[in-house]
Amino acid sequence: MIIPRRLPDALRRAALAAVIAATAGAAFASRADAEQTAKQIFGAASLPAALPARPIGFYSKGCLAGGVALPADGPTWQAMRLSRNRRWGHPDMVALVERLSKDAAAMDGWPGLLVGDLAQPRGGPMLSGHASHQVGLDADIWLTPMPNRTLSAAERESISAISMLKQDSLYVDDRKWTPAHARLLMRAASYPEVERIFIHPGIKKKLCDTWKGDRSAMGKLRPYYGHHYHFHIRIKCPPGASGCKSQTPPPAGDGCDASLAWWFTDEPWAPAKPPKDDKPKPKPREMQLSDLPAACTDVVRAPALASAAQAPFGSAMKPAPVAAAATLPLQGPMPEPRPVR
Repeated sequence: MIIPRRLPDALRRAALAAVIAATAGAAFASRADAEQTAKQIFGAASLPAALPARPIGFYSKGCLAGGVALPADGPTWQAMRLSRNRRWGHPDMVALVERLSKDAAAMDGWPGLLVGDLAQPRGGPMLSGHASHQVGLDADIWLTPMPNRTLSAAERESISAISMLKQDSLYVDDRKWTPAHARLLMRAASYPEVERIFIHPGIKKKLCDTWKGDRSAMGKLRPYYGHHYHFHIRIKCPPGASGCKSQTPPPAGDGCDASLAWWFTDEPWAPAKPPKDDKPKPKPREMQLSDLPAACTDVVRAPALASAAQAPFGSAMKPAPVAAAATLPLQGPMPEPRPVR
């Protein structure tokens, strides 16, 4: 920037100081981006980027511009684990959660949703708990129905979701499972924008064995590790969302076949074989901002709204205050990787 010499000395000094401060700030931001991992950068953002709503990249390698928040409370849902500040998503995802909660309450005998993690305010990798949920198109829904009262902030941090499985088993416990669970899952799968739903293999088998209704969406229910406390909804990239990469669609069919039977063999659950040599494995490289789509750098550096009160919310309800961030035990549903020795 060129500072005109004709300016009075006082103005020239002030302008020069502003240029130096801006340059130093940019240099600091670049240095911070280089020194911190992507999960540290995105995990530190408390508010969304003030940009048009846009999912960027892939579900496990991307970020979110212009995220909106699911209100902490609705007529047919309550958000859990508020201290994590992970109830942000693309407007389409937040709208789908609200729609599912209302439809399930009206037609499926499900009193309301307890909603787990969606995404961080700007998406991106998380400090703990998920590999995906990075672009605002994923949502975790507990398999525990909403109670008929409003949970306190403390209860939302301490209450644990209930597993649907028999103890030390891959199979559903019929004392916990109800027809309403099945209706909720099949309704979620029926929405055309839903790309897939991750559930435990035992729950998938239960549906395969007992569901008597329309099975055309059954193939969207994909068996995976964990997911016996909650189910994970993933929606497609919105139409026209440039830079968003959808997942390959599930195979044709209902998925009640050999691919499901494989989960009930020893192979998926056997500990990973140790390496043949004794050389220690190098520590996995942490994802950096430079590993994400280039547009995610713009999301990181974009200005935020002045406060959470000004952030867009998924419904016309007044936003509830976000609980103060705290280091808390990660109770409730979390992803479970393949067992490793």
